[in-house]
Amino acid sequence: MSDGPGKTVVEFPKIPKLPKLPAGGIRVVVIAVIVLIALSSSVYTVEPEEVGVVVRLGKFISLTDPGLHFKIPLGVDKVFKVAVQRQLKQEFGFRTLEAGVRSQFTTAGLQNESGMLTGDLNAVVVEWVVQYRVVDPYKYLFRVREVEETFRDLNEAVMRKVVGDRTVNEVLTVGRQEIEALVKVDLQLLADQYETGIRVEQVVLQDVNPPDPVKPSFNEVNQSEQERERLINEAQSEYNKVVPRAKGEARQTIQQAEGYALDRVNRSQGDASRFNSLYSEYRKAPEVTRTRIYLETMEKILPRAGRKVILDDKLEGVLPLMNLDGTARLQGGDQ
Repeated sequence: MSDGPGKTVVEFPKIPKLPKLPAGGIRVVVIAVIVLIALSSSVYTVEPEEVGVVVRLGKFISLTDPGLHFKIPLGVDKVFKVAVQRQLKQEFGFRTLEAGVRSQFTTAGLQNESGMLTGDLNAVVVEWVVQYRVVDPYKYLFRVREVEETFRDLNEAVMRKVVGDRTVNEVLTVGRQEIEALVKVDLQLLADQYETGIRVEQVVLQDVNPPDPVKPSFNEVNQSEQERERLINEAQSEYNKVVPRAKGEARQTIQQAEGYALDRVNRSQGDASRFNSLYSEYRKAPEVTRTRIYLETMEKILPRAGRKVILDDKLEGVLPLMNLDGTARLQGGDQ
């Protein structure tokens, strides 16, 4: 529709007016809406692994078990649900991008979180996981502000302290289990001290490595140390073969010498005792003792001398009486 030259007037369709409700009807609708909202906000459900924490006008009232419960609606009662049966975890030095059969991880931008200094002033990259549960929902919600961030800070502080008290070899090799156990104990003490309501279940060192720029040098040092350990083990093995045998032979020689010395001493003491006994008897009866010694000596010597013929040195013409068959010997004198 045009209104004069160069002007155009546009008319919009008229909107039909809604029928007016009586004042009582509006009141009923409002009340119905309020009742519907109140009913919908007065019922809540707590899952089997959760505990409900009821707060009324900002004040803690009670804990509710799993199931269907009622509360005062319209914001008077608020319910916070805390998973107390679920094991939670926090990752340090890395993040899981996708969990599955072949999980994907990333360490981008987390160097400040994982980089640490050992007690012998060596740098290491420590990645670990802490598994925990909420055992006190009230403390977890109301005793510490931003409890998750606080718990992460406690983890980093304890891990840096424990790693800083050990050498780099302990951190990378033999001391890992000890570090895990000590971090768990110290972390639990701090969590209890801060009243976080958290119980530490497990601390696991996922990966501990030297920083990438020094890895080649570190690997060379490890190879040298392994070679040194191998040579030490070989030398120790040879030592275990030679030294015990030499000690055994030395002990055997000493025992033989001791036995020989004991034998000689005993024989000498016996001979001395025998000589003293003979001397005592000789002093009592010299002739009898001399004769007895002579007879005993001849008794030992004569059986060894073979066949003997004893003649008087004044005897003559004895030759025809001798049996000269080459086996007898003629001996004169006092024999």
